[in-house]
Amino acid sequence: MTNGGNVGTGGVVVVLPPDTSVPTQPWDWSGVIGSGQSLAVGEQGKPPVSTEQPYNNLKLSTGALPWPVDATSDTLTMVPLIEPIGRLASGYPSSWPTNIAGETPHTAMGSQVTAMVKVANGVDYVGVHSEFGENGQCLNFLVKGAVETKDNGRAYAATLIETRAIMRLAEAAGKSYGVGAFIMTHGECDAGNAAYEAELYQLLSDYNTDIAAITGQTQRIQLIVSQQNSTGANALSAQAQWQIGVNHPTEAVCSGPKYHLPYAIDGIHLTAEGYRQLGEKYGQVYYERVVQGRSWQPLYPTGAERSGQVITVHYHVPVPPLTWETAFSAPMPNSPQWKTGKGFEVRTSAARITIGSVEIVGDAVQITCVDPLPATGVMLGYAMIGTSAPMTVPHPGTTHWGLLRDSDPFVGSVTGKAQPNYAVAFYMDVP
Repeated sequence: MTNGGNVGTGGVVVVLPPDTSVPTQPWDWSGVIGSGQSLAVGEQGKPPVSTEQPYNNLKLSTGALPWPVDATSDTLTMVPLIEPIGRLASGYPSSWPTNIAGETPHTAMGSQVTAMVKVANGVDYVGVHSEFGENGQCLNFLVKGAVETKDNGRAYAATLIETRAIMRLAEAAGKSYGVGAFIMTHGECDAGNAAYEAELYQLLSDYNTDIAAITGQTQRIQLIVSQQNSTGANALSAQAQWQIGVNHPTEAVCSGPKYHLPYAIDGIHLTAEGYRQLGEKYGQVYYERVVQGRSWQPLYPTGAERSGQVITVHYHVPVPPLTWETAFSAPMPNSPQWKTGKGFEVRTSAARITIGSVEIVGDAVQITCVDPLPATGVMLGYAMIGTSAPMTVPHPGTTHWGLLRDSDPFVGSVTGKAQPNYAVAFYMDVP
C-alpha cells in the first residue's frame, strides 16, 4: 500500500516524496515513545487485555523507583511488552513512572508491526515501547521545558530518562537501539489551541535533537498522531492533527480519526478493545512509514469547489475506491439540515445549509444542497460540529463521526477486525 504524488489543502499543492519501499531495520531494538493525555494512558481501558507477549517486544520495568528515576539504577530491567505498559496511577492527576490507567495502544501496536515484518520479510522485529502521557493534561505539560508541578509536567524529562536507561541496557545486552517513532494520542485539552500544530511540531523537533544525542541515531523520529474526535465543535487540534502531516509530509503523519472505534460510555475514552484497534492502526502506519519508508497518508480532503448548488470535495484516497460505511449509525440524526449528509456539514457563520444528497464520484464526494448557496462565506465540514446523540451502532461511540471510508483490506493481527481508512474530520472554506 503506497501513496505519493500531488496533494493539497486550502488550494496549496504539496508534493509528497516518492515511495522508496525499502524495508529498514537499523537497530536490534526499535523504540516507540508515546505521549498524550487520557487516551494515551488507557483511561477507561480496564481491565487490560493484552497480558501476554506473543513476540519478543519489550518495555522498561521501573520497579518501585520513585521520581526522579535514576537511569543508571541496577534495578531497571527490560521485560516483555504487555499491558499495563507501566505502573498504574494511584490517583488523578499523575505522571510517569506511575501514569498508566489501563490498556494502551502500545502492546497491540508492537504486535502488529512484528507480525507485518514477519509476513513480509520473514524476520523478527523487536519493538521497545514507552508511554509518558499525563491524564487530562494539555500540550504545555508535555513539552520540553514544561513547568513541573507535584503531579504533572514530567513527560519530556521522563522520556529522556527512560531513553538513557534503555540505551544503557541495550549496550549491556550487546544490542543496538534507536527510536523510530513518537505516537501522540492527544488533543482534547487543546481543542481551542490555535498554535497546536506549531507546538506539536516543536515537540517533535526537540525529541529529534535530544533523543539523538542519547542514542547517536541519524534516522529522524517519525511522528504518528491520531485525530481526536470527541471534544469541541470545529476543534482546532483535530484540524491540526491531519494538517501537520500535509505540511511536514516526511516527518509527520496522521493515522486517521478515532470515531469508528469502540468508545467507553462517556463517549470520550476508548474501551480496551478500542485501544487495541488504535494500536493496530498505529502499527500499520508505522510499518508503512518507518519500516517500508513509504509516504503513506490518511484519507483526507485536498480541496473543494462548487458549481451552483453542488459542492465537490476532492480526496487523497489511500486505497481506492471510496465507499460509504453501512454498518454505522447515521451521523447528525437530530439535525434537519445535515441528517442526510453522512457526516458532511455545510454552513455559513450564521446558519446551517440543508444538504439534499451526497454522492461519491471517483476520488471525490459531491454534496448537493437544497437551496442556492450564498455567494460568499460558505464553510464545508465533516464530523466537526458533533451531535448530542452519539453513535450507537455497531458499538457505543462518540458524537463526532462520518461514514466515508476507503477500501483498504487491512485486518488487525491482534483483534482480527477490519480497519479501512476512515475520512478525517475537517473544515474548510468553499471559494
